[in-house]
Amino acid sequence: MSTTIQEIYTQVIRTLSPAERLRLATLILNDLVQHDAELVDQSDTWTEQDRLDLVAFSMQYAETSYPESEELA
Repeated sequence: MSTTIQEIYTQVIRTLSPAERLRLATLILNDLVQHDAELVDQSDTWTEQDRLDLVAFSMQYAETSYPESEELA
């Protein structure tokens, strides 16, 4: 029987203290960076998708920071 990621999280990870979970997350992320460095795009150019993501995030931030119910004086 195969164990799912959600089951591992629920049965093992969730039982760890916050400090242990942070340590585990650090280990996982460091391992990914070391082994999959070639998968990370290091270029300085922005793709069209990068620009769309930035605009979407900016609009979402503006909506939460400046709700329409507030009127400018």
